[in-house]
Amino acid sequence: MSDAIQTDVIKTDVLIIGAGPCGLFAVFELGLLDMKAHLIDILDKIGGQCAELYPEKPIYDIPAIPIVTGQGLTEALMEQIKPFGPTFHLNEMVETIEKIGDPLFRVTTDAGQVFEAKVVVISAGGGSFQPKRPPVPGIEAYEGTSVFYAVRKMEQFRAKELLIVGGGDSALDWTLNLQPIARRVTLLHRRDDFRAAPHSVDQMRQLVAAGKMDLKLGQVTSLEGEAGQLTGAIVKGTDNESFKIDCNTMLPFFGLTMKLGPVANWGVRIENNLVPVDTQAFETDIPGIFAIGDINTYPGKLKLILSGFHEGALMAQKAHRYVYPDKRLVFQYTTSSSSLQKKLGVN
Repeated sequence: MSDAIQTDVIKTDVLIIGAGPCGLFAVFELGLLDMKAHLIDILDKIGGQCAELYPEKPIYDIPAIPIVTGQGLTEALMEQIKPFGPTFHLNEMVETIEKIGDPLFRVTTDAGQVFEAKVVVISAGGGSFQPKRPPVPGIEAYEGTSVFYAVRKMEQFRAKELLIVGGGDSALDWTLNLQPIARRVTLLHRRDDFRAAPHSVDQMRQLVAAGKMDLKLGQVTSLEGEAGQLTGAIVKGTDNESFKIDCNTMLPFFGLTMKLGPVANWGVRIENNLVPVDTQAFETDIPGIFAIGDINTYPGKLKLILSGFHEGALMAQKAHRYVYPDKRLVFQYTTSSSSLQKKLGVN
């Protein structure tokens, strides 16, 4: 990507890759030690796996909280880190990490945003969430031009003949959100039974009844169009008969899968799709780059949120040395330190 279209470089003490619970709590631990953080996440929401995979599923092993949902935990962590004013960059994926100083890293995302940070914390869960590609021959040729797996800007779909494929919340939510601005929306699902919120399904059926959009049943078997520009989709119906849906844009929502993804290209050592770290500060083989949470591995590792919280606390102690090399770190407790309480706004 040329410098001409890159936005200004964002400078920060610490850049956290992944805005799940461990990344969020790391903001707190860093903030207590006067380090500012920016967070990047590939998802369009804060909370990582908790928010994306089980927002309403109860979690029972967070210390002192007998039961909390993934969404509830995310909201509580956001409240806890509010005094430290972190900045979030959602819907972005880190592509490259380059060492440019000692310590200083230049990090670039797929949106062309460039960061410079003294410390990088990889808190990417099992890797990055990536959309499941539908089993349609040749779909790759249309991706990024007329087939999209996420909606980053709704305006991009204005006046389009839009085919949305899927039966879950994402498919229904975007059907309802894009119907008013698209030229025509067709929702395609393999059966007349949806996994989405009943209210959303009712709204969709009302639009279909009013003739404001179409609902078709079946599965896409092939795509038509040249040079990446879609003109239609061939669908095998529930009666095994094929028919064509005219469309110039397609949004398939087949769920998300966890892949190590770009982490493998960031220069840190990888073992069995995990990042090995030391147990003193959860630092990778590159000084100044840490890994906390499910993405890391070390002897005795437990993939628990509470383990990631502990790892974030020790990471912050070592990170302080890189951000403030001339400042002595004095260990303090939030219960008794008036300076820490002042940072938290409780003094």
